[in-house]
Amino acid sequence: MLKAFFVEWARLVTRALRPGGHVFIASNAYLSQTIFSSLVEGGLEFRGEIIRVVHTLRGGDRPKNAEKDFPDVSSLPRGCYEPWGLLRKPIPPGMKVSDCLRVFETGGLRRLPNGKPFNDVILSERTPRRERAIADHPSLKPQSFLRQLVYAALPLGEGIIADPFMGSGSTIAAAEAINVRAVGIELHANYYEMSRVVIPQLAGLKLKNDLSQQLPLPW
Repeated sequence: MLKAFFVEWARLVTRALRPGGHVFIASNAYLSQTIFSSLVEGGLEFRGEIIRVVHTLRGGDRPKNAEKDFPDVSSLPRGCYEPWGLLRKPIPPGMKVSDCLRVFETGGLRRLPNGKPFNDVILSERTPRRERAIADHPSLKPQSFLRQLVYAALPLGEGIIADPFMGSGSTIAAAEAINVRAVGIELHANYYEMSRVVIPQLAGLKLKNDLSQQLPLPW
């Protein structure tokens, strides 16, 4: 069912995207292979992964109901990253990225204001308490991370960010915070109603670090 859903979803997304338009999709270490391959089967082009380095609470547990028998064993490694699929609607045959940028304003990713490229490994934080106090959603991502994604997604700073799984509206808030147009869709009415209150509050938050400057990697 999961594979069938994302294959069909990718087909619909491909119809809606401009050629060269990018898709960022959150996943986890257990499901990413299935989800990303399903999106490719549905017509998107796999361009890599964005690795959000963040200490999660998943994994690292001793074997269930046998913790004392096997104290030195973990069933799975402790999760320290979150994989985000990076996919793209294929560029028309014969076009280069430069051609796609001129015609469709798509095809690449926006570089940082300092001229350095957008990295595929991003040091992140767990969602701060003040953001969770604003938006009570189980999978809320931090603004410090989302603002980097929406900044990179539009290579020329033009276009519209679309979030078809909007939740409480954190991606839309990130786009508004950096003056990028965005539209969101949410199936659950309670989260949609929440987003109407949450989006302006999250968008108005001031961050310690410049929203488009990625934290330096340790190598």
